[in-house]
Amino acid sequence: MKIQTAVMSFIYLTRLLLSLFVLYVMLSWKVRSARKAFEKQLVRQGMSKKDARRISAQFSKLKDGMMDTAKGSLFRNR
Repeated sequence: MKIQTAVMSFIYLTRLLLSLFVLYVMLSWKVRSARKAFEKQLVRQGMSKKDARRISAQFSKLKDGMMDTAKGSLFRNR
């Protein structure tokens, strides 16, 4: 009975970690896509590529802030 519980716990934990990893990869990919699209729009409107990259870097900073908040809530000392 205890072995079955340990195996099931391992399976659920693995599934949870895999889901969190997929979520992180998808978020990173979506931020990358949004950043590129935003840069293209700014360049089309007449802004230099350097300035467009600098402004679109805020997307990455926001993603990093969200991930830090999520990690902080998961690994916070209690």
